[in-house]
Amino acid sequence: MSINKKSTLVSAVLVSSVLLSGCGLFGSGGKEKIDPPKTVTYTDDGKSISEETMEAEMETAGNQEAVEGTIQTELYLIDKNGYVVPQTLALPKTNSVAKQALEHLVKEGPVTDMLPNNFMAVLPADTKLSVDIKDKVATVNFSKEFQNYKAEEEMRILESITWTLTQFDSVDKVKLKLNGHELNEMPVNQTPIGAAASRANGINLDTTDVIDINNTKPVTVYYMGGNEGSYYYVPVTKRVSNKVADNVEAAVGELIKGPSYASNLESDFLPNVKLLDNKVENGKVTLNFNESVFGSFEEKIISQHLLNALVLSLTEQKGIESVAVTVDGKAELVNEKGEKLTEPVTRPEKVNTGSF
Repeated sequence: MSINKKSTLVSAVLVSSVLLSGCGLFGSGGKEKIDPPKTVTYTDDGKSISEETMEAEMETAGNQEAVEGTIQTELYLIDKNGYVVPQTLALPKTNSVAKQALEHLVKEGPVTDMLPNNFMAVLPADTKLSVDIKDKVATVNFSKEFQNYKAEEEMRILESITWTLTQFDSVDKVKLKLNGHELNEMPVNQTPIGAAASRANGINLDTTDVIDINNTKPVTVYYMGGNEGSYYYVPVTKRVSNKVADNVEAAVGELIKGPSYASNLESDFLPNVKLLDNKVENGKVTLNFNESVFGSFEEKIISQHLLNALVLSLTEQKGIESVAVTVDGKAELVNEKGEKLTEPVTRPEKVNTGSF
């Protein structure tokens, strides 16, 4: 589910030592908690005509602050292959965290000098916006510049807005407006939005080899993008057969299957890995694999990238907060540093942070 600096921190190799504490592979779990920011309405020339201040206080986790006066925020940017990818950047502290996050998705905007190598912003230049949050629904009102994009960019824009906003604890769904008028579909290529968009709509949709989409269901898994030494994690929504009733089995199956050949993405799973069984209890899923999960390691070592992909993918599912791994029913595993994996691993609060 983050690469803060432009060239030196574009690595998403994540902290392995925290595995021992159970605090999570990439940080503490959960969404960022925010309160509703200000509401602004724009005229056709983009000027603000009204502003309503809502009583709000922002709660942030102190250990997520890379620099005093900043807050670590996930921005869903576009990589060189066209994927929508979370990148965590240190943005200035503000009571309007959601609004600020979207403003940092605007091309030629404040994110320009912060962009990681080979990444770009997604919203049209000069787009102005406001965000109103109520009952876990964020309503975004865009100025007229929002519609200045190409048709092929539309799905990426919708996904970027939705996933950026739903990182926050106070947002589950997103509604869009253009100059105060509610959008039921995107303005250029008419992609349906429906009553509201959510993470259930998926991201970086991959329907490769899907013949009858009506008899499938979505499952979001994480593959590796980038290059060795500067990997990051890319969420991809696959379509799996409805005959696979167990969503955990479905997600692990797609991780083992791997990304589509033409995707430029990678996976640390070998094709002969098998999930023997799994059990979900009190928010923890225990995955029992055959020995092929050790991959090419001579010793019984779990690949860090494999473990990261499992945690990110499975904690996307409702009710799963942590992941434990066993092999042939035994839990005596170690990571690449030789450290015993004694605790289940929780979902990171931020993805692709570049932390070590």
